Amino acid sequence: VAGRRLAEAIAGENLTIRPPAQSRYNLASTIKGLLRVDAAAVVESNLMPGIAIFTMQDRLVVLPGKIVSGAKVSPVAVPEATIIELEERLRGKPIVRVLPFLPLKVGVLTTEQLTGRPRERFQTTVEHKIAWYGAEMMRLEFVENDPAAVANAMSAFLAEGADLILTAGGNTIDPIDPTFLALAEVGAEIVRFGAPTHPGSMFWLAYRGDVPIFNLASCSMFSKSTVADLVLPWIMTGEVVTNKELAELGYGGLLDRGMDYRFPPYDKSE
Repeated sequence: VAGRRLAEAIAGENLTIRPPAQSRYNLASTIKGLLRVDAAAVVESNLMPGIAIFTMQDRLVVLPGKIVSGAKVSPVAVPEATIIELEERLRGKPIVRVLPFLPLKVGVLTTEQLTGRPRERFQTTVEHKIAWYGAEMMRLEFVENDPAAVANAMSAFLAEGADLILTAGGNTIDPIDPTFLALAEVGAEIVRFGAPTHPGSMFWLAYRGDVPIFNLASCSMFSKSTVADLVLPWIMTGEVVTNKELAELGYGGLLDRGMDYRFPPYDKSE
C-alpha cells in the first residue's frame, strides 16, 4: 500500500504504474519521449525515513514500456504520516514524467559540397534522425559557403514555417564562418558558442524568435554520439534551451565509449 501511494505521488504525465514486483512499484513510459526527473526532489524525498525512490537519469530518451523509476518503502512498513507528508510535498509537482516529441518542421542546410556516397550517407542519416522523432524534414539544401547564400536559405526555411533549422559544413566554431555570420543577417541571437563536451565541442545554438538553429559538427553529421544528439531531443519536445542547460552538459560531458544509453536509440522504433 505504501509503495503504491509513493508511485502515485511521484508519477507525472505519460507514465503507467505497474503491479508490485519484489516489493516495489515500477513506473513505465507509455510513449516514446524525453524522460524528465527532478533530481533534487528525489534526494529530498529519500531523506525521509523509510522512503526509497529510484529513477533513471534525467533527460534520457525512452521508448514505450521502458521502466524509468521505482518506489518502495525500505523497511516492512512506515508510519502513514510519512506517506501523507510526502504526498503533500509532491502534490502537483511530480518527480518523474515523460515529455512527448512534437511533429516539428525541420529545415537542413550544409555548405559542405558532398558528392557520391558521403552525400547520400549524410542525407540518409539526417532524414532518419528527424523522422525518428516524428518530425518532418522539409528538405536538405546544399548552399554556397557564403553568408548571404546561407542567410537566404535560412530565411526561406523560416518563411515556410520551419520550427527548427539544422546546419552543417564549414568550420563550425570559427566566428567568421559564413554559416555563423549568416545568423546575424536573419536576426538570430546566439545562446552559446561551443559546448563543454567531447566529442561535439564545436557545437553552437542560436534562436531566431522561437526557432532554434544549431550546427551539426563534422563528427555528428554521420554519428549519434555527440552533443547535438543530446540537445536534439530537448528541442524536439519544444523546450527552449538556455546557456545554463548547455553549461550543465560539462558534468558528464566526456562522452566516452559505453555511453550508448545516453543517446537516442535511433536503431529502434518502439
